[in-house]
Amino acid sequence: MYKKTLIVLLATASLAPAAAKENLRPWQHLQFLSASQVASVWKNPPPEYGPEPYYGLNGHVTVQQVDRDLDTMHNLGFQAVTVQAGFGMPFTYLSPQYFAFFRKFIAAAKERHMRVWIVDDAGYPSGFAGGKFSSEKPKLRMQAIEVARKVPVEGGTSLHLSLPANTVSAAAVRDDGTAIPLPIKNEILNWTAPPGQWTVLIADHEFRTSPTRSDTNLHRVKDTTQSLEDYLNPAAAAQFLRFTHEQYKHYVGDDFGKTILGFRGDEPDYSISGLPWTPAFFARFRQIKGYDIQSYTALFAQTPSRRHPEAPIHLTPEQIQIRADYYDVFSRMFAAGFFEPQGEWCAANHLEYQVHLNHEEQEMQLTNSEGSFFRDMRTVEVPGIDAIWHQIWTDTISDYPRLASSEAHVYGKPRAFTESFAAYRPVPDVAMARYILNEQFVRGINLVEMMYFPATSSGPRPAPSFMGQPDFPDLVAYVRRMSYLMAVGHPAASVALYLPSSSMWLGDSMADTMFVSAERLLSEHQIDFDIVDEDALTRDLVAKDGSFESASGNQYHTVILPATEVISAAMLGRLQAFARGGGKVLFLGGTPEWIAGRTFRNPRVATAKDFAWAGVVNQQLPPTPTPPQFPPAVAPPPQIVSPVLLRALQTAVGAPTITLDSPDTALRVMKRRWRDADVYLFFNEGGKLSDHEVALDSDGRKIEQWNPQTGIISPLNSRHAAGNIHFRLRLQPFQTSVVVAR
Repeated sequence: MYKKTLIVLLATASLAPAAAKENLRPWQHLQFLSASQVASVWKNPPPEYGPEPYYGLNGHVTVQQVDRDLDTMHNLGFQAVTVQAGFGMPFTYLSPQYFAFFRKFIAAAKERHMRVWIVDDAGYPSGFAGGKFSSEKPKLRMQAIEVARKVPVEGGTSLHLSLPANTVSAAAVRDDGTAIPLPIKNEILNWTAPPGQWTVLIADHEFRTSPTRSDTNLHRVKDTTQSLEDYLNPAAAAQFLRFTHEQYKHYVGDDFGKTILGFRGDEPDYSISGLPWTPAFFARFRQIKGYDIQSYTALFAQTPSRRHPEAPIHLTPEQIQIRADYYDVFSRMFAAGFFEPQGEWCAANHLEYQVHLNHEEQEMQLTNSEGSFFRDMRTVEVPGIDAIWHQIWTDTISDYPRLASSEAHVYGKPRAFTESFAAYRPVPDVAMARYILNEQFVRGINLVEMMYFPATSSGPRPAPSFMGQPDFPDLVAYVRRMSYLMAVGHPAASVALYLPSSSMWLGDSMADTMFVSAERLLSEHQIDFDIVDEDALTRDLVAKDGSFESASGNQYHTVILPATEVISAAMLGRLQAFARGGGKVLFLGGTPEWIAGRTFRNPRVATAKDFAWAGVVNQQLPPTPTPPQFPPAVAPPPQIVSPVLLRALQTAVGAPTITLDSPDTALRVMKRRWRDADVYLFFNEGGKLSDHEVALDSDGRKIEQWNPQTGIISPLNSRHAAGNIHFRLRLQPFQTSVVVAR
């Protein structure tokens, strides 16, 4: 049974879009082209569509070494490169000597007509500016609320403590796990303990170092010698831009939007103990939520899931709701304090901003360390994910790349990127690399960064890993064509799947489990879909003719909500109006029990009448298995779903993207629209032949197969029946096919 935990889905204040760009380049906006226009450049798409290797300037790198490496890349077929200040450079990162060398790098790339993405820091995560925050702006470093002191107290004992000025809050935890906040007045704590054995937790705010992988660390491992910026403080973001982006503008700004395509960020997150905090947090919290949270923070700064796993804290339902309010506000401040300023700066300077977060494939963990994927990415021009250590393999169910593509589709962004391969062990060969990328293409990824190509001072050498295999240039050409194909035109998914981030703020792991299983349900039944959050459903999607319309122009006729127990009144009202206008809403696993308003606290009890307008399936989806650490060759078994649930799904979805003559849980599909054609990308993820009569939901008169390996376009035999185009689709294991109906 689904865990009975209060879950509130809160509407959020609007996040300002990135500054409008002037003189947009073709790759910076959606292009609604005709099939003939696409065909004219498909064999050799523009270099801005990638792919690009990730190039680290490691060691005593020289101009001669750069020339050799760029030649190697160019000979492999790369027309773009992502460059990062590396380990052990002979000059200090962000120094005049560094930029003198970087100008030479840009000149060398320009000479070869290669495009460049600049990694925005000398390591990762983004935001420590090569150590400058620690050395030059320590007051703008990351801060957190941390339990600094524990005081054991016997029941009946009176406690009188004078507390340091940086004390934030105090709480008492009884040996049975009962937890209560304690009052502090004028930096004095007076408290008499009730019966039992108690531990008083004293929490303060302090500057934090966070694990970084910096250019000064020759061992290439994360350490805590340098601190990240305060992600929640726009003043820190402005300083980061002055430390980094503005310096690049000074030295190589003439190439912005030309040779230089944009800045690339890497995994900004709070991988720290305690609670993310900034001095303005409590005031902002009161503004948004209408109450004071400060006295509760000692309870949230030490929980079994954080620095002190032994802490036996049992939060009450109300305390859990208050903690979720904390993460709601944190996610808003992270988005506004870090991502938004960078997105606006890049837009104003004719550049794109691309970044990926940490833990995209572990949404529960992401909500704790980054708040909300969709909020963070709202002002990021090129949202991304990574697949660097077996998140994608033949034994996994990996739908999480749709997070990035869905963000792009909902907000009208043309591209979504992947950082792939860096830490795969064993290193994949070309065939396996193709599989890993195809899994992502069919989920909407269309810009590929291939890790890793480190520069050294050791002279000529073969390209690393699979880049040295004879057929690798063919893979590069394949990826460039596929990326272009998936970037032009408009997305065409008509189903929106709700991501319950706010449920996860409450610690509800079942919400995450059911969401992943719902992704799998749709994928295994060839239902193309995008993922949406509450901000999109409540505010950003436009209600139009029985649908929700995205900024990309696609219309969602169906909204599916995996099991969740509380919904906000704002979202409930919007979904109800959507359904009454002709849209379909399907709750999987039952309807919410609670309806909330401004905060997660004090929700009202929901009744059957509140959801009389919606479709409901009370049966739970089977959980998706977690893959092993080292992948075997065995694919996971198909998801077993009840006929009742399938009928409800088919009723809610209506006309499917495609129809097969027999079920095939290994076949994946994504659809896009061009001006005069429908485009279908098929991928056989399974280890067996996929052979089907396929009916396309298209009014096209003919169909063609576009081969991304060769660039050849050829006709397919087809017939028309019942308003659909029928043809034979035969895919070997792990094979793709691009079918265009026009």
